Amino acid sequence: QVRLVESGGGLVQPGGSLRLSCAASGFNFNAFAMRWYRQALGKEREFLARVSGSGVTNYEDSVKGRFTISRDNAENTVYLQMNSLKPGDTAVYYCSVIIDLQYWGNGTLVTVST
Repeated sequence: QVRLVESGGGLVQPGGSLRLSCAASGFNFNAFAMRWYRQALGKEREFLARVSGSGVTNYEDSVKGRFTISRDNAENTVYLQMNSLKPGDTAVYYCSVIIDLQYWGNGTLVTVST
């Protein structure tokens, strides 16, 4: 079955960086676009970034220039490099894939605070 497992979250100071990872299994990883979303407390889940199977990327405007999505098809893993983090980036971060349904991981918490 499809499985997505995020890791790499934690506490970081404003201006710092984190790299999130999402290990995927149960489907032909190379063939599908992968996405990152986040959900802050009390807010709706929002789209952040997408990478196609061939590596073409697109981003939500609020993270463009600060976040970079990438993938390693040999490792079935998608990454989100986050730089210049702000307190407003505090959220649970999820990776996702749309196959027959949209599948989600359990998320990883990122807290940006002093």
